[in-house]
Amino acid sequence: MGVDVGLVVVGAFGVGAGDVVAVARGDARVEISAEALGALGAARSVVDALAAGPEPVYGVSTGFGALATRHIGQDLRARLQRNIVRSHAAGMGPRVEREVVRALMFLRLKTLCSGRTGVRPVVARVIADVLNAGITPLVYEYGSLGCSGDLAPLSHCALTLLGEGEAEGPDGVVAPAGELLAAHGIAPVELREKEGLALLNGTDGMLGMLVLGLDDLEGLYKAADVAAALSLEALLGTERVLAPELQAVRPHPGQAASAANMLAVLRGSGLTGHHQDDAPRVQDAYSVRCAPQVAGAGRDTMAHARLVAERELAAAVDNPVVLADGRVESNGNFHGAPVAYVLDFLAIAAADLGSIAERRTDRLLDKNRSHGLPSFLADDPGVDSGLMLAQYTQAALVSEMKRLAVPASADSIPSSAMQEDHVSMGWSAGRKLRAAVDDLTRILAVELYAATRAIELRQGLAPAPASRAVIEALRAAGVRGAGPDRFLAPDLAAAEAFVRGGHLVAAVEAVTGPLV
Repeated sequence: MGVDVGLVVVGAFGVGAGDVVAVARGDARVEISAEALGALGAARSVVDALAAGPEPVYGVSTGFGALATRHIGQDLRARLQRNIVRSHAAGMGPRVEREVVRALMFLRLKTLCSGRTGVRPVVARVIADVLNAGITPLVYEYGSLGCSGDLAPLSHCALTLLGEGEAEGPDGVVAPAGELLAAHGIAPVELREKEGLALLNGTDGMLGMLVLGLDDLEGLYKAADVAAALSLEALLGTERVLAPELQAVRPHPGQAASAANMLAVLRGSGLTGHHQDDAPRVQDAYSVRCAPQVAGAGRDTMAHARLVAERELAAAVDNPVVLADGRVESNGNFHGAPVAYVLDFLAIAAADLGSIAERRTDRLLDKNRSHGLPSFLADDPGVDSGLMLAQYTQAALVSEMKRLAVPASADSIPSSAMQEDHVSMGWSAGRKLRAAVDDLTRILAVELYAATRAIELRQGLAPAPASRAVIEALRAAGVRGAGPDRFLAPDLAAAEAFVRGGHLVAAVEAVTGPLV
């Protein structure tokens, strides 16, 4: 779901989801508005005044977390801010994807520009410069408990701003961060009071993964509606259950949208409505008949997740924060529970969508339930195995998605000498969702592969124009149709790329107009 390179201006009042996607996936250039620079300067003057005073202020003149009881003299404060970045950059495991790191950095910049964190304008400018240079800090899979926000991932990003550690250049080569900054004319930041803490204390990683996940799922839910419609058609099912008046009886908006998409795909089909022909059946199986109800519930879950994301995108998550009246107050806004919950909700909904898609595929392959199709859609069943093992692969993916649907946010593990005694695990929820999105893409690709082959095997009955357009585009993309057994993995990989790249939905929309 790519976004064209453009320009995103960060103001003092948050950013939109499209801005995050543009920077993370489209390498859009980032600029800071004059309004935001003014807000940064005003908040910094408050912090400077507090730093000059005798009273200890958390994050300004004290230690952190369970060490917050120690008052730090002015001669040690720069060291204190450097030390929190260095010590908290403690991630391990595989590297996190570039787009996630860019989203994380951009969202931290968004919060700094709110004027609620008390950092100097130069800190925000360096983040923008690093993003614009295409420099990506090395962030690792493990280290965040989702409270106080995504500490370890943000620390690895902050370390790059100091010119320390390693980062990936725009050419994809990993090098010392200091060398990359110098090559792009960027001076490392010399941190002052509160600035190290402000760079680390936020929900930016989990929020970035939420925004990117929603961007992916918006396309995948449309793809799922298309695949379900093709399966209904291949199974000679009835489209009457999709009628708008039936959806209105149970007025869930997501259900109505999915049913409308399926109807649009099936318009003009000569395959639907033959459920009374060979072995009369009053109703289609649940996996066919209830497709809009399941996909629609997922769509409504996405709507709630978008609402949470919009609120977070308008938020300034830090501790302590500089209030409009000049007070600097500690708070608990860094707790990731709101984001963690919806990340888990989305993984649950995606798992169910994958499950129902697999059940339709299995029905297409079973000659006892497919209403006249050959076993496993094979060319010569017995000699040929057809798509038997494609369904095995799909089933393995569904089982993994069920494991990924186990909520991370229901877990908590204490840390920081029991100061941080309840955590959100929101980062883990985000990591699970990304894996679930990948699995769902593959599951839908297998259903698409089976459904299009089954439609081709229905001799003498004409599919809908939208279905024909899908088959033609799929074949043009290198996904072969019915025939004797062959090396199947390349076809499945091409079908996955077809779904992942948005080509399935595009092929349909060229006939039907925009899906909802």
